[in-house]
Amino acid sequence: MNYSSFINSNIIIGYASAIVAAILFGGVSTLGKPIVSTVDPLLLSAIVYLIAGLFFTPSAARTSSKITRKTFLLIIVSAVTGAALAPIIFFQGLKMSTAADTALLANGETVFSILFALLIFRERLKPVGYIAVTLILSGVFLVTTNLDFDSSIFSLNIGNVLVILATCIWGFDNNICKIIARQIHISKLIQLKALIGGILLLGTVIILGIPFNIHSEQLISIILLSVFGFAISLYLYLHSIKRIGVIKASSLLSLSAVFGIIFAIIFLRESINVNQIIAISVMIFGIHLMYTYEKKNEIILK
Repeated sequence: MNYSSFINSNIIIGYASAIVAAILFGGVSTLGKPIVSTVDPLLLSAIVYLIAGLFFTPSAARTSSKITRKTFLLIIVSAVTGAALAPIIFFQGLKMSTAADTALLANGETVFSILFALLIFRERLKPVGYIAVTLILSGVFLVTTNLDFDSSIFSLNIGNVLVILATCIWGFDNNICKIIARQIHISKLIQLKALIGGILLLGTVIILGIPFNIHSEQLISIILLSVFGFAISLYLYLHSIKRIGVIKASSLLSLSAVFGIIFAIIFLRESINVNQIIAISVMIFGIHLMYTYEKKNEIILK
């Protein structure tokens, strides 16, 4: 295989990884919505990340990554923000919102990932890139407000606000993970991040005396949520970032909103309103602009 073929193959894998990650992450709201109705969001977050960490332990054990002190500190930051704080806020928001709205608002992770990439890595977009980000943000704003400006801003759906806050934290965490993934294998990163975050959450559950009220029929859904919705989707997303960069990988991940809406309609019988349809259209158009016109240098996995 020549160098040109290697590059093309790498890019194709990067795109495919991001799309599959979008499908898997799109199912999180649909799988999680019935669970959070009876399981405390803090307890669910702890279990989800502990299972995700254990899932990647066998593959992580086969890697020989040397972890420096700086890298370990970054892993701690990633675990606290992305595997502890963000999931608690996300599941609490999901509990107070609909699966369809949550799936749409999860698109905010794309915008915040890109914005933090601009701030932290000093990456720059072409003018059309900024237009695309604005369009995606507009879709998020549309879902959050539902164009209801008659009441005070404090009467906005607090669940939607919490979901947006969680995506902001995950956007920051994605950029931290990008730095870490240059130093250690992705399997090792996810294992350590998920286990540290899960242990912190579990300790909090015990300290607060939150009851372990999980029904046996919920176990399969929780395992699917942990392994596919979080562990594998994160693994594919980080691989995509290494191959095609933060902007393109994050933009493709935004397709999770479309899949999330479809899953919510099919499995939870949720309805979709005109504002959601408009929001989807605006977001997809923004993604199209980002994908078509933003010419970034691809990050090739050596």
